[in-house]
Amino acid sequence: MSLPVAILAGGLATRLGPVAGSVPKALVDVAGRPFAEHQLELLRRHGITDVVFLLGHLGDMVRDALGDGSRWGLRIDYQFDGPSARGTGGAIRHALPALGDRFFVLYGDSYLDCDYAAVERAFLESGRDGLMTVCLNDNRWDRSNVLLENGRIAAYDKTGATPGMRHIDYGLGAFSSAAFDRHTGETFDLAAVYRRLLADGNLAGFAVPGRFYEIGSPAGLEETRAHLSAVTRAR
Repeated sequence: MSLPVAILAGGLATRLGPVAGSVPKALVDVAGRPFAEHQLELLRRHGITDVVFLLGHLGDMVRDALGDGSRWGLRIDYQFDGPSARGTGGAIRHALPALGDRFFVLYGDSYLDCDYAAVERAFLESGRDGLMTVCLNDNRWDRSNVLLENGRIAAYDKTGATPGMRHIDYGLGAFSSAAFDRHTGETFDLAAVYRRLLADGNLAGFAVPGRFYEIGSPAGLEETRAHLSAVTRAR
């Protein structure tokens, strides 16, 4: 039984500008299909059965397009921010009743083809309340923000990277619901949860091979379109 996956899909797609048009990022066309369909097929191939979309702006369009998930052999639930955005961390905490005690989190604009079962095992065996996946980046795909030492996350900073940081947050996390207990207020970012767990010695790390793909920027979108077009042709 695999962990459920929370997909953070409540953003405004501001960096995509007119490329996204009047649709949410999850429904942007990638290789002839809405991007979320590629995500769901990937998750199902890796044994995932339960997905919870965390939605805000234009979220009804995502729910109407994807339905209950039965097309992919999945169960899909939808949780909405409400009248104001809660931030990535706040959205997860708001959705905890639908997610249970332990779950994955990934971003709605990320395509992450990694060994989800291995990540889950590492998380459960760590005994910690959070796990961050990282990949070797060397500032190739974005600015590196993680210092990995002997397989352990020694530092993480999205805004104040240091020269020794060669890895980057890959985009897939695993958490227990307790990871969100110490955060007050309705609105906070997932990065704050990672930082608190790291400070408390409560964050495991897992290095994945390869790279991530994302559609959060025009350049990333074009890269992902090319990658998924090639994947589709190869099948």
